[in-house]
Amino acid sequence: MTTNLDLWPIGNCQVSALIDRAGQFVWGCVPRVDGDPIFSALVGGPDTAAPDATGLWAIDLEDCASTEQHYLRNTPVLVTRHTDSAGNAIEIVDFCPYFRRSNRTYRPTAYARIVRPVTGSPRIRVRLRPSCGWGGACNQRIGGSNHIRYTMEALTMRLTTTAPVGLVHEERLFRLERPLHFFLGPDESFSGELASSVDEMLANTTHEWQEWVRGLAIPLEWQDVVIRSAISLKLCQHEETGAIVAALTTSIPEHAGSERNWDYRYCWIRDAYYTVQALNRLGALDVLEGYLVYLRNIVDSAKGGHIQPLYGVLGEATLEEGFAEKLPGYRGMGPVRVGNQAYEQIQHDAYGQIVLSNVQAFFDQRLFRMAGVEDFEALERVGERAWQNYDQPDAGLWELRTRQSVHTYSSAMCWAACDRLANAAEVLKLQDRRAFWQERADHIREHIERTAWREDTRRMSATFSGDDLDASLIQLLDLRFLSPDDQRFKDTLTAVEAGLRRGSHMLRYDTEDDFGLPETAFNVCTFWLIEALHFTGRSADARALFEEMLARRTAAGLLSEDIDPVTSELWGNYPQTYSLVGMINCAVLLSKPWSAIR
Repeated sequence: MTTNLDLWPIGNCQVSALIDRAGQFVWGCVPRVDGDPIFSALVGGPDTAAPDATGLWAIDLEDCASTEQHYLRNTPVLVTRHTDSAGNAIEIVDFCPYFRRSNRTYRPTAYARIVRPVTGSPRIRVRLRPSCGWGGACNQRIGGSNHIRYTMEALTMRLTTTAPVGLVHEERLFRLERPLHFFLGPDESFSGELASSVDEMLANTTHEWQEWVRGLAIPLEWQDVVIRSAISLKLCQHEETGAIVAALTTSIPEHAGSERNWDYRYCWIRDAYYTVQALNRLGALDVLEGYLVYLRNIVDSAKGGHIQPLYGVLGEATLEEGFAEKLPGYRGMGPVRVGNQAYEQIQHDAYGQIVLSNVQAFFDQRLFRMAGVEDFEALERVGERAWQNYDQPDAGLWELRTRQSVHTYSSAMCWAACDRLANAAEVLKLQDRRAFWQERADHIREHIERTAWREDTRRMSATFSGDDLDASLIQLLDLRFLSPDDQRFKDTLTAVEAGLRRGSHMLRYDTEDDFGLPETAFNVCTFWLIEALHFTGRSADARALFEEMLARRTAAGLLSEDIDPVTSELWGNYPQTYSLVGMINCAVLLSKPWSAIR
């Protein structure tokens, strides 16, 4: 079993996979990101080298002595080079086909691999052991001279290959004397010659991604960080509907043995808002436009304007939470959860995030479809819910399962919903609606300032009823609720940093929740701190802390959700959109301008 999160994602905005440092597929779901894992070794079974290991796809070099990995420049195409003790070497190229053809995007439920001899006479073994039914075995059979079928509940997958099928099926060692091609996709006959077709797919996929990156407005400094984070965020979008999932995985614990194992393969309104906000700063309008289509469908389906915290990638409202009993969990730390009961929770910040994500469409003339009066009227239903609930208890952005409070962050997001609706009404020249929503925004602001401020401790409280510290209070700056020169914000930042900072890391909070005291820091909270340090005049501290965080990245240049503040070990689902957003936002904020190179 994989013992750390040093993993390399590939994907095509339909399916994805995580590849470990041995070049093995250890996670990937079909027919889409929230489906049954065809590769489940990340959260199940013995060590991937064990005879009974399942849920993986390995191309092993006999007597392998070293492995090197890198992405093709500005793509999620992974190159793995294995060298044995005698100097024989192979190179494996892994990708999911993704390119335009016939005036539409080709993004099949498929994985492609090319293995090439580099030096000497290497001997390889192919171990393709897919899992079915959340950790169970797949029925498989050889079909003809060049393919093997694997029958799953949702679909049948077919491996088509130029390698000797019998040797692959029986996992026998053989000498690699020429390039071999593998295409694992739907059970359909492969039209055309396999090798040239897969080579062409590789060239087209490489070009597609490099063209996408070429259109990004990146900062001068930390370009590699921003590009890799942006590509990985795009991989988290289910392009068919525009939904953006919080992470590609389920049930990676927030820390060892915590049982804080959650399924993040769904679209959280909050996480998606932060994702499009970051990508907008880079000019990646395709992600925003796709997500706005998804949101419009969510708003249209919302009963009475009620918005859930999360939905399925097809807009499913019900995401019943259960357990995959056959899988022991990441490093044996179960349970493995499927679904997420948080869809039943009340989280009032979602109303603000719906409006904040949509408001750009009223102003941005680059968009193919700008928002109009009908869109505004639909959003007003969401704003009405924000107005009704800004002072009502909810589970909060950290999704507490056993208690509710009136959370300052949620209330501030309800204020933002009303405030931004006033802005949208202004551009639409609906002056009566502008005044209507501005009056409501002003009322909510006055209530928050009066109810959440604690004069005796000189800080905003995370809840209206207590005097609680929470890293989300830093977001009052990003929301433009408080300004960086507002003494109330400065005092709140001082209190939050003193209470929640652990060395180079920030906790979400430091009080017991449903599972006791949290032990790991939440990576995005550290990035929030970096932004606040910069805006309050501590730019040198902000840059130093940012560089420290970048040093914690995996070899792929990514971060998971959580980090141990003592050991710097990564925990939580991976790659996590919040963390990628934090890297982009801080790089854009802290970078020297392009004019500095003149």
